[in-house]
Amino acid sequence: MPPRARRRSGASSAGSSPFPHLGPLGEVVPVSTGVVRLEQESDGSVLLEVNGVPSSHLHPDPRHLVFEYMRWMLLAIDLHLGDSGDDAAQLAHLGGGGCSLPRAVAASRPRSRQIVVELDALLAEHVRTWFDLPRSPQLRIRVDDAAVALADWREDRFDVLVRDVFAGDRTPDSLVSRGAAEHAARVLREGGLYLANCAAAPGTGLLADEVATLSAVFEHVGVIAEPAHLSGKRRGNAVLLASAHPLPDGLDRALRSDAVSVRLARPEQVTALRRSGRVLEH
Repeated sequence: MPPRARRRSGASSAGSSPFPHLGPLGEVVPVSTGVVRLEQESDGSVLLEVNGVPSSHLHPDPRHLVFEYMRWMLLAIDLHLGDSGDDAAQLAHLGGGGCSLPRAVAASRPRSRQIVVELDALLAEHVRTWFDLPRSPQLRIRVDDAAVALADWREDRFDVLVRDVFAGDRTPDSLVSRGAAEHAARVLREGGLYLANCAAAPGTGLLADEVATLSAVFEHVGVIAEPAHLSGKRRGNAVLLASAHPLPDGLDRALRSDAVSVRLARPEQVTALRRSGRVLEH
């Protein structure tokens, strides 16, 4: 659930939808943890709001991701896994929502196997129907607490692990701690990639703390962010990358084609964040 994620504007439309089983547009629908609401854009895409906060934006083209940080994650995943769409990669997503990113991965990697952990049972049931998501084993939804699932998984299981979990406007402490980072390293296969959505307000130091915490566990840590966010001038979504192996080659070059001004932080910037942050032991 991105606390801050710009999206392309578009007038709401009640016309035909590319999602044949879409729920009621503009109406409040109860779920296990509150309420959700669907709004359809003029291009046929659908915005899913959870408790009044934009959670997911699904386009008729699964690979068209409206939230910027998801586009950055997809770029990193594509570079990490390579160009072949025939690989049987194993991916896990902590945090479900409308499953925009897993849907994008499934579109180009039909042999991949993905598991999405979503706390809200009713939401998981709705989004699978509303957005006609791929079925298990291509895309499995596990209803569970993300921290519990992470601790429960066996070691060396996934090629990519994604964290995109929010309770209100922040990620739960149980998922930003050193213990969570250690579990992430444990469940990743050799050379696997961990991606985390970090939404930090200016002055909180959360971005630096997360970099310091991941650096205490992983040899290679990176940050994708807009310059104003990286410098602490405003709130924004940053994508943290961590791995035992070097980060995907060519990522910064690929990011330069994005619609917003975004960069992979330079090594000295990551070092400065690490030194100014504190390892979160809780």
